[in-house]
Amino acid sequence: MSAPGDPVVDLELAREHGLTDEEYGQILEILGRTPSFPELGIFSVMWAEHCSYKSSKRYLKRLPTEGPQVLHGPGENAGVVSIGDGLAVVFKIESHNHPSFIEPVQGAATGVGGILRDVFTMGARPLANMDSLRFGPLDDPLHQHLLRGVVRGVGGYGNAVGVATVGGETTVHECYRGNILVNAFNLGLVETDKIFLASASGVGNPVIYAGSKTGRDGIHGASLLASAEFDAESEAKRPTVQVGDPFTEKCLIEACLELMSTDAVVGIQDMGAAGLTCSSFEMASNAGTGIELDLDLVPQREAGMTPYELLLSESQERMLLVARSGREDEVREIFERWELDAVTVGRVTDDGRMRVRWHGAPVVDIPVDPVAKSSPELDRPVREPADLLERQKLDLAAIAPESDLPGALLALLDDPNLGSKAWLYRQYDQLVQGGTVIGPGGDAALVRVKREDGTLTSKGIALSVDCNPRWCWLDPYAGAVAAVAEAARNVACTGARPLALTNCLNFGNPEKPEIMWEFAEATRGLSDASRALGTPVVSGNVSFYNETSGSAIHPTPTVAVVGLLDDWERHAPSAFPADGLDVVLLGDLHETLAASAWLALRRGLEVGRPPQVDLDHERSLAELLRLAVADGFVASAHDVSDGGLAVALAECCIVGTTTRGAQVELQEGLRPDALLFGESPGRVIATTRDAGGLASLAQKHGVSARRVGTTGGDRLTITPSSGSPWIDLPVADLHESWARAIPRRLGE
Repeated sequence: MSAPGDPVVDLELAREHGLTDEEYGQILEILGRTPSFPELGIFSVMWAEHCSYKSSKRYLKRLPTEGPQVLHGPGENAGVVSIGDGLAVVFKIESHNHPSFIEPVQGAATGVGGILRDVFTMGARPLANMDSLRFGPLDDPLHQHLLRGVVRGVGGYGNAVGVATVGGETTVHECYRGNILVNAFNLGLVETDKIFLASASGVGNPVIYAGSKTGRDGIHGASLLASAEFDAESEAKRPTVQVGDPFTEKCLIEACLELMSTDAVVGIQDMGAAGLTCSSFEMASNAGTGIELDLDLVPQREAGMTPYELLLSESQERMLLVARSGREDEVREIFERWELDAVTVGRVTDDGRMRVRWHGAPVVDIPVDPVAKSSPELDRPVREPADLLERQKLDLAAIAPESDLPGALLALLDDPNLGSKAWLYRQYDQLVQGGTVIGPGGDAALVRVKREDGTLTSKGIALSVDCNPRWCWLDPYAGAVAAVAEAARNVACTGARPLALTNCLNFGNPEKPEIMWEFAEATRGLSDASRALGTPVVSGNVSFYNETSGSAIHPTPTVAVVGLLDDWERHAPSAFPADGLDVVLLGDLHETLAASAWLALRRGLEVGRPPQVDLDHERSLAELLRLAVADGFVASAHDVSDGGLAVALAECCIVGTTTRGAQVELQEGLRPDALLFGESPGRVIATTRDAGGLASLAQKHGVSARRVGTTGGDRLTITPSSGSPWIDLPVADLHESWARAIPRRLGE
């Protein structure tokens, strides 16, 4: 039956719910009848792109997901990777793009809340957050508003819930003018014998709703908001953005972890996208069981809610769990102690169906499997963009050489993409829980590992998030390879061994063959790079339809890599740590300006094939850095990436708590602007007191190493092997340009 006032279900209503004619026909075939209105809502959210991954499934199967360190890969709420001694890290990155564009504070806040729940539902205590943010030009008042709102949402939620935000990245580009990206990452720690999965097993076991009460916020956020392009009517979707409460989330974390310390829980899942519908169907599907639910028992904070609303609400801070029969009172007592609801709303059945009652009458009776595990899988057309080869054309000889090398360096440091992100991360609590060793601003963050009982270990976890959308637009395969390589290289620069990765794949409308080609090429690149570097993909998220009025974002396959340091005290910062150290360049120099920040900023061109990544070299470089840091050969390490060698050297001078200069001499033979601002991958600036020892170790790993200078003084000078300096600037001037890049554009 349908509730009083429910509309008549027909093909037109199905279309309004984002279902295709073919999909509606499949629903009629599955049920053997016309669906009720709540059933139509269930199919619309569970078969929507955001929940079903129907356009991406076939490509995601390419990704390597296994390894000796992987305990649980994709398919669970988050990936789980062993770090030894009975401990594991749990992590994932996920998108909250469209909600953040419509309502930046709550969109970003609930993105953080959702990723926290994905991690602690596995039994892990959340330790560290990161974010990857993309905005349109900051001369646009709208994007100034969006930046301020998103940062307020990220910081406000993470700060209040007590999880440090330790790293991230921020990009500004015209392609995000109509569709910003907000990708949230969390990492937690769990003992390997206390991992919980999303499984509704044990026929007769109670199904328990826990956490906040259900309201009308967020309905159809997963289907009609996150699984469709933006257009002129998108502002009207503001009511579908959820509202978060970080203080309730903190109580929910503690209540869940306390409950998980008992053996009363069989399975647990957070109510994220599609709310009660998604959590119940996925838990039943994972276990091969069914569930009976009574919606009259669901805690509600609004009067007169219908079955459709109760099933599709995306109200925040809610969990669904299956407990052992007879332990209901124990579960309820724990949640009541934290002033949270915990109500038995159903039970596990053995018939593989979802049966839902409301006011004593059936409103849903659907087989679980076709809605969840066997949801539609599409093979969409793929076509290379017609203008791709034109984008990739670059004749370096036709590009006017840089006539003002010092001015170019200052201009690059003043670019909000390369300038300091301190304006953002100073609004985040970077130190709560006391585990942060390296916070935002370096190559990678580093956090100490502390057991649940408070015991400190010697282990440290390094984490970095990266993607260069310009490279991915010019060559999606090469750009995706470079994203994995750079994130792994950043982690290695701390001295950590890269373990595994999670990704958030942000693309335009998959119904367009050119977008699906970008996605296919990017996933091919992710697969090749993660396999070559030994960093399997253990979790992730696909976000399609990042497109407004037909204008898509650049493909943005964001990658977060997690690495392990056996001794966190033996780590390397990215800034020059002392005077009188030898500066050593690891990796080879190449003459290229293709796809570079210099070319975009100084010549207004985003063209050329991005430099190709040598994955064998990257793996050797990472192992060299791990050993060199552990053995004390390397005092600091910073990778050369956006902006090239000159920007990397400047960053080494200015990103630390104390600024410090350097005198660098580079061999001639390459065009100066290409040498200074080219972005060839696989290079690291290291400092050492034993350049000879480092060079010898590098040689054993097949990595070139050359001493190029010395740290100290209050100026950065970069000089050719003969002649006057190319660049000779006070470190204070470098710092001023870099530090003011974002505040200046915000009028602060």
